[in-house]
Amino acid sequence: MSITLDRTLVEAPTLTVEEVQQFLYREARFLDDKEWESWLELYAPDAEFWMPSWDDDDQLVTDPQTQISLIWYGHKGGLEDRVFRIRTERSSVTSMPEARTSHNISNVEILTQGGGVCELRCNWVTFSYRYKTVDTYSGTSFYTLDTTTAPPLIKRKKVILKNDYIHHVVDIYHV
Repeated sequence: MSITLDRTLVEAPTLTVEEVQQFLYREARFLDDKEWESWLELYAPDAEFWMPSWDDDDQLVTDPQTQISLIWYGHKGGLEDRVFRIRTERSSVTSMPEARTSHNISNVEILTQGGGVCELRCNWVTFSYRYKTVDTYSGTSFYTLDTTTAPPLIKRKKVILKNDYIHHVVDIYHV
């Protein structure tokens, strides 16, 4: 005697471009308003956050484990530690005082979607005010979202910083 179980797979919801835009705008607002806990809640426990550096041949490095990156956190715990240091003023003196930022998102595009995952990209510009100076950072970010949760969670964020010269330390709130 054999028993056959009928399993109905429930497809994860697909996101519209407008929903993705609202998600990205919310992340930007949390960074601008220094709502650190709300920002961290957007990330899955195993989320990767990576900003590769440019090598001497003007190519992006390809491996955060063996090559120098501008920022690399292999899981949410690294982001949580960074936020703890920012909030408790245990950050390096080069990050004090905290910058006032304005994130601007554009060119949002869903690259692929299915199986509970949404891959997207967007361009961004961040204006950062500190020491009576406004610095401008710009780039492209690539996200992998887990759409099996409500709201979706960031599983991976890869940030490509386009600036050739950086006047101050770049931190998570700049990108």
